[in-house]
Formats: sequence, C-alpha cells, structure tokens
Amino acid sequence: MKLQSGRVIKSHICQSKSVAKNTYNMSWIKTIDFAEASDALKKIYKRVTGPNNNVDNVLKIHSLRPHTLVGHMALYKNVLHNSNNTLPKWYLESLGTYVSHLNQCNYCVEHHAEGLKRLLDNDEKYSEIRANIKSDQLEKSFDEKMLEGFRYAKKLTLAHHTISQKDIEALRSVGYDDGEVLEINQLVSYFNYVNRTVVGLGVNTDGDILGLSPNESDDPNNWSHN
Repeated sequence: MKLQSGRVIKSHICQSKSVAKNTYNMSWIKTIDFAEASDALKKIYKRVTGPNNNVDNVLKIHSLRPHTLVGHMALYKNVLHNSNNTLPKWYLESLGTYVSHLNQCNYCVEHHAEGLKRLLDNDEKYSEIRANIKSDQLEKSFDEKMLEGFRYAKKLTLAHHTISQKDIEALRSVGYDDGEVLEINQLVSYFNYVNRTVVGLGVNTDGDILGLSPNESDDPNNWSHN
C-alpha cells in the first residue's frame, strides 16, 4: 500500500506558551506565506512548492533570509536526493529519521518517517523500522553493515567530540568505501543542522503535507516537492 501523501495535518509539535502570545502559528518567528511573498522570494518558493503552492514550514522558516533557503535546499537535495549517491535512499531516510529521533525533533521524524514509508512501499517493514528506531533496537531491523552506520550517526550526533579515526575504520571494516562514509557523514551532519533549525525556532507541522520530497534525483537543480 503506497503512502497517502496528500494528507494535510494539524499538530502542535514544538509549540510553547510564547506562541500563543503572538500570531506566529507555525514557528516562534515571523514567516512569509507564498501569497504574500515578494517577487524574489516567490521565485525561490516556486522551486520548492508542493500541491497548491504549499511550502513546507521547514523551508518557509527561511523566508526572512531567502538566501539561507537556497543554501538549505542545495544541501538537502544533494545529501538525500541525488542519483550519484550509492547508498539506498531508504537507508539514508532511516538514518535521518534516527538522527531526528535522537535530537527529539518530532517535526523531522514525522516528515522523514513518511518519506521512508513511501520508499519502502511495505507497511509491515515500515512499522517495524519505525518502532525499532523509537526503542533504539535497530539490530532487529538492520544488518551489521547498516548498524555500523547507525552507530556512527549516534556518536556524531550525541558525542561528536569522541569521534576518532577508529570510527571511520569501523565503517570500512564492514564494507563501506570512503565515498559511502562521506555520504553517511554528510547525511548525519545535514540532519543535525535541520533538527537544530526546527527545534531552535519552534517550527511545527501546521499546514504541512507529510512525506513530500524532491524526488527528481537525476537533476540536482529540481527542488519541486511531490
């Protein structure tokens, strides 16, 4: 059964009492909707819109400094949605969901878990992986090679100051080449960046369509979400 990605959801993830005191419904700072965007901002928005000109809140949070949205999307598209990556995209999505779980970023967990569900196209496997990420029992869903990637991700996320060359050697020992090590490093580093953007600015999922992503992997300049 494939993901029903047209579901618009309402939630209050990452909100606090301070939100109720102002008019900012999707974050703790002002954002600009598509309809009110300047021509320059709208030009960027048009590159990332989903159905009905929907812009994910994680991207809309950049609207006061659109140049940072450009940088964010270039990084995101290339670490997760580029055909030159050799690791399976569903594994990269699993790593991203796990890092977001470790960082207690519910927004990114919800979005990327839905992306994972769509990629797997297997509800039973998805539910198993989702549960084992939540319980941190990844050995129930992944082989030893993939588990080593998760170990590196956890260490880089929660104890980055303890990383040493031995951690890279451990990745090589289970079969990753250096290009794949770089893929994992960049994926984990990106999710730590976006998790802190979301949590640090109180971004929630109000009005978002979960599971959309820029899936034209052969074109790094195509950022449209579907």
